[in-house]
Amino acid sequence: MLLRTVWSCAKLLLVGVWELWDCLNRNSFNRKDYMKKDLFSRRRFLAGTAVLSAAPLIIPASALGRSGRPAPSERINVGMIGYGTMGHDNIGNFLNDERCQLVAVCDVVTEGKYYGYRAERTGGHVPGMNRVNGFYAEKTGKPEYKGCRTFVDFREMIEKADVDAVVISVPDHWHCLMGIHAARKGKHIYGQKPLSLCIGQGRALCDAVKMAGVTFQTGSQRRSQDYNRMACEFVRNGRLGSLDRIEIGIPGGFSTWGKTPDLLTTEPLPKPPPHMVNFDLWLGPAKERPFIPALHNPLIWRWNFDYSGGYITDWGAHFLDIVQWALGKDGSGPVRVDIISGEVPSPESIYNTAKAFAFELVYAEGTRVVVSNTCRMGITFIGKNGKEIFAGLGELETKPAELVREKIRDDEIKLFRNAVHEKNFIDCIYSGKTPLTDCEIGHRSITLAHLANIAYRLGRKTLQWDPVAERIPDDPRANALQHVTLRTPWVL
Repeated sequence: MLLRTVWSCAKLLLVGVWELWDCLNRNSFNRKDYMKKDLFSRRRFLAGTAVLSAAPLIIPASALGRSGRPAPSERINVGMIGYGTMGHDNIGNFLNDERCQLVAVCDVVTEGKYYGYRAERTGGHVPGMNRVNGFYAEKTGKPEYKGCRTFVDFREMIEKADVDAVVISVPDHWHCLMGIHAARKGKHIYGQKPLSLCIGQGRALCDAVKMAGVTFQTGSQRRSQDYNRMACEFVRNGRLGSLDRIEIGIPGGFSTWGKTPDLLTTEPLPKPPPHMVNFDLWLGPAKERPFIPALHNPLIWRWNFDYSGGYITDWGAHFLDIVQWALGKDGSGPVRVDIISGEVPSPESIYNTAKAFAFELVYAEGTRVVVSNTCRMGITFIGKNGKEIFAGLGELETKPAELVREKIRDDEIKLFRNAVHEKNFIDCIYSGKTPLTDCEIGHRSITLAHLANIAYRLGRKTLQWDPVAERIPDDPRANALQHVTLRTPWVL
């Protein structure tokens, strides 16, 4: 028994040394090649060295992660960047994954109210830390558990918290810059949708993730819902015949998410609220301005182009992603955007994203996708044979009704079936496989929404798009809006 244990530990050490030596002896050291050996190999190496120096050498299998909860040396240390509306929603699936250990929460807010879609939640790094510590205290039976650290600056967390992966759940204008920084530091990334604030930032993030060789999952969790997958399989396998059109309904207007009138004043405050301990870092690459309650309270920043793209990028990120999946266009996109109608406030308005909209995306094959705030909320796939499929919010309807009972045969296209989006992310960190909604997919899907917003902002009726070159042909003004100006010292 003792000899077998010693030999197992020696093998762990040799495997780790060999993997590092293999990478070092290539033409040049490539961090990506080494990281593709996956985090598990690195942790096996660390486990091996630790075990060889410890005593006694007879160790139970559970301590090495072969049964029950994985050993600490094999778990993925996760840090949360942002604990607000989406942070509340994400954190549970990471806490309940035995392969993870939440070790840090970062937020520029200490403890603030009015998060959530009814202003019913409290966010900030203190509530995030309390939730993590409380969960593990109950899980381990150790009431004194205090293993979660807090940070205000995401860069400090990435440097000091010994994290292997980060979850980015912050306002949209920060998604790409934080993602690029994390990728360059070799961290795996779960990044909330919409993936980017503009097309150019999305491309830069994809390039950084590819160069670093890290795992990236876009938080477009609707791909992990069975009814959306089924709808896409029906379309891919011709159950509707040739498509006549696709209709997408998303909300219009500007929601205040449960905020009371006193929280919606447009008068700047003399200084940010006490719980906002670093408002300059909250602004980050966006232009400098004072704290305005009607703009900077949770979620309502979504209606200003400095921070987001309105409902077109918010819900568009979800539904356009499913359309791309159904059409098999994950690495591509349409060739034209046609504006049907819209109501867009002046650029100087505090809420300046499109209030009402109707536009059409046209693919090279002739498929047309109509997006409007007057369509039924969800996605309706309409076939030329009169058959339809509707994928809404948790529901799947077909016309005729019996269509939903048709089975996809083994010789037909079957899309990857996944139940928990965050679990797929962790699976892929261990396996090295591509996540269900990787960075390129997230970028290509949100590009459609950005193109519509570019057309609205310029007052264009039509916008051409080259999905291969990712350029708007012969239109310098429109191409300029693929990028946003970043405030010094922030750069891509």
